[in-house]
Parts: sequence; structure tokens; C-alpha cells
Amino acid sequence: MKNYYFLLTTILVTILTSCISNNTGKHLFILSGQSNMQALEPEESFTPEIEAEFGKENIIIFKDALGGKPIRRWYKNWKPKEGSSPKANPDLYEKLINKVNVAIKDEEIKTVTFIWMQGERDAKEKQGDVYEKSLLGLYNQLSTDINRNDMNFIIGRLSDFDMNNEKYEHWTMVREAQLKVANSNPRFSWINTDDLNDGVNRNGENINNDLHMSAEGYKTLGSRFAKKAIQIINNY
Repeated sequence: MKNYYFLLTTILVTILTSCISNNTGKHLFILSGQSNMQALEPEESFTPEIEAEFGKENIIIFKDALGGKPIRRWYKNWKPKEGSSPKANPDLYEKLINKVNVAIKDEEIKTVTFIWMQGERDAKEKQGDVYEKSLLGLYNQLSTDINRNDMNFIIGRLSDFDMNNEKYEHWTMVREAQLKVANSNPRFSWINTDDLNDGVNRNGENINNDLHMSAEGYKTLGSRFAKKAIQIINNY
């Protein structure tokens, strides 16, 4: 009987220890992309909502973005559909992963959420036919480098700036690729930005279906990213 109680106690302690372990660590949020991500100010709406949900002491948030850059500046194995140029030049990814490594050094990380707002440049350069593969490749590249096969992924879909593909010929192609990736995995999702590029921008100018977002649009963008991140994290 003593052996029975000893075994039962050991099992209970193991279960409790496991539960406690699974509830420790910080939530890491990585925000990256081109101009619409660069213009996003996390402290306006994203960070406050994340802090309210998880606690300021339980989160790590950082952003690294640069306007006007194609995904080949992040994805190491990027290749055009035909030919050998242009070539991948993942210098922005190296900068990003270095920041990630600094952020997580000596930290216990509970969850990782990668938030991506990019694609305008690829649409302009007519590289939409390889965007789906590149986006999945970038996700796998980052998740491998930080050794997380459970990384969440949220994509800000391109807005309704050029739905007739008159200025950026692959605009709708990139939008469709983003949705395909977002719907390919339970840990992936996307947010709509079609209503964020009207109104008054940060320069006080009126805009309508602009390439970039309004001042209020950026606040809403941050809030939508935060809400979607919270939803995915709490689902797991």
C-alpha cells in the first residue's frame, strides 16, 4: 500500500510540475515587413492590448521593418519563377534574427508570434507567382533558426490599393498568396486592411485607397494584430 501511495504521489507531482512549467515563460512577438509595418507604432495600440492580456512582465515585443523592400531581402532561398535574377539578398533577415537572439537570450519563451506586413514591393516587381512559396519559406526559416515548431504566424493582407492591378500588376496575386498561406495551418491567420487606407494620414493629408494607411488606420492595424495574436495564443 505504501508503494501505491508513493507511486500516486510521484505521478501527481509530475503532472503538477508539468502544468506549472507550461505556464511559465514570456510571450515573444516579432513584427517585421516593409513600409506599412515600419510606420506602425506598437506603443499606440498593439503593446497596450498585449500588456493588458498577458502582463507587461510576461511579454517581449520588438519590431524590425524597412519600407520598399521585397521578401527576398528576408528569405534566403528566394528564387524567381524563371531565370536567375534578381537574387536573394537576406540582409534584413540577418538583422532580424540577430535582434531575436538578443531578445530571447537567457529568457524562457512560452510562445512566439511572428507578425508580417509586407508584399507591396513584390506586387510591384511582378513576383507574385513565387510569393506563396517565399512566405512559407520565410516562416519555416525563422521557426527553424529559433528552434520553435509551434510559432504562430499572422499576416497583414495587402489592402485594396490596386484591385485592378493597374499600378502594381501582381497586387491581387500577392493578396491571394497571403490568404492561401494564412489558411494552411491552424497557427496561421490574417487580418484585413482594406478599410485602413482612407482618411487623414500622419502628414495631415486626405487619402483614399492609398498604398499606405491613415493615422487612425495604423492604430487599428496594431489593435487587429494584437487581438488576433491573443486569440491564437489563447486557443493553444
